Amino acid sequence: MAGVNNAALNNVYNYYLTTYAPQSGSSRFDTHKKSELKGVYKSIVNLTRNSPLYLNVRGSDAREFAVSVKENARSLHNTIASLGGSEESDVLSRKSAYSSDEGVLTAEYIGKDPENAESFSLEIRSLASGQQNLGKFLPGGRSGLTPDTYSFDVNVNDLNYEFQFNVNEGETDLDVQNRLSRLINNSNIGLHADILENEEGSTSLRISSTASGLPEGKELLFKISDANTSKTAGAVDYLGLDHTSRVPENAEFLLDGEEFHSYSNEFTVGNQFKIHLNGAAPDKTVTVGLKTDIDSLAGNITQLVGGYNDFIKAAAEFTGKQGNVARLTREMSRIAFTYRNDLEDLGLNMEEDGTISVDEEALRMSASEADAEERFDRIRGFANSLIKKTNQVALDPMQYVDKKVVAYKDPGGTNYPNPYITSAYSGMMFNSYC
Repeated sequence: MAGVNNAALNNVYNYYLTTYAPQSGSSRFDTHKKSELKGVYKSIVNLTRNSPLYLNVRGSDAREFAVSVKENARSLHNTIASLGGSEESDVLSRKSAYSSDEGVLTAEYIGKDPENAESFSLEIRSLASGQQNLGKFLPGGRSGLTPDTYSFDVNVNDLNYEFQFNVNEGETDLDVQNRLSRLINNSNIGLHADILENEEGSTSLRISSTASGLPEGKELLFKISDANTSKTAGAVDYLGLDHTSRVPENAEFLLDGEEFHSYSNEFTVGNQFKIHLNGAAPDKTVTVGLKTDIDSLAGNITQLVGGYNDFIKAAAEFTGKQGNVARLTREMSRIAFTYRNDLEDLGLNMEEDGTISVDEEALRMSASEADAEERFDRIRGFANSLIKKTNQVALDPMQYVDKKVVAYKDPGGTNYPNPYITSAYSGMMFNSYC
């Protein structure tokens, strides 16, 4: 691994991560306390102390499978943890918010004191919107820009960026627009560019802000100009990059009758509720509050089952490519089978492929029974078992990759931890680099 720097490691891992891992992004459960990191370290030491040595793992299938297994295990762990926490006593205890009209807005409870979480009303007058610049629609054919090196300046968030690009002999306007679209999208400065085509076949470069709303004292979120740029000017006027087709606006709403504004369509109320606006509905009042404990628990169980099924399906995609896929799905299904009677009692049924189907009507009926709290509480054991399993899988995804044993540790001797097991996961990605 000598000579491979952190940037290269990030590039390689990010390739597999974005290609084969679930697109769930990071969450607050991906950060850990010092005590938790020490626990992971101790687990690695214990794992490598008695693990046999294996031959190096080669092949793209193994790399793809290992990354997928690890990241899907992390995703399932975070899904369960988001339903109340990863501690045994907290699992599935999350309170859920309701919205009387989810077409207008959806609500999520994020507070820690549900006893003081009072319901409230919202009237959404308008949504927040971002800025959009729509360039000129130019016909196909050779570009009217003379072959040269052009540049223009973009001001975003009070920061100035200069973009330079070349126009070569024989290029079309679409070639130039596509080049600028890639240039802007790869810059990560808070702008997104795409190409529009009208009925006549002419194309335009559209540039939009990723942010919405308009801060006080601002007229626009970004400005484009080549009046004082370092290279050849003229591209802004020719392409129409400085034409603002939509100005940014703030969301406007009434909260319990009092007028408020927001830069974004997502905001919090009293540090208790996260609100996401889906549509404007003037003169329509939407009520937001907490669901009952049983309704919240039923919703948590549905989300738990969804996360479990996603994991099983993701692993099954590698059937026939990795010999230990069956072992992984079998171990996960065995956990569900252990709680089969409790699951079926609530309308959750085991399927032949290892997934769990939800009978919504049976689940609702179970929630209305007098002993609903006790019956639902038994499912916490299932969730806790899944958390423990996902921790194990994420710690060593290589246990499910086909490997050949070189030597076993001496069962009667003093064994010391070796770094191979923990380095194999990242090291196999660099076999072609070293």
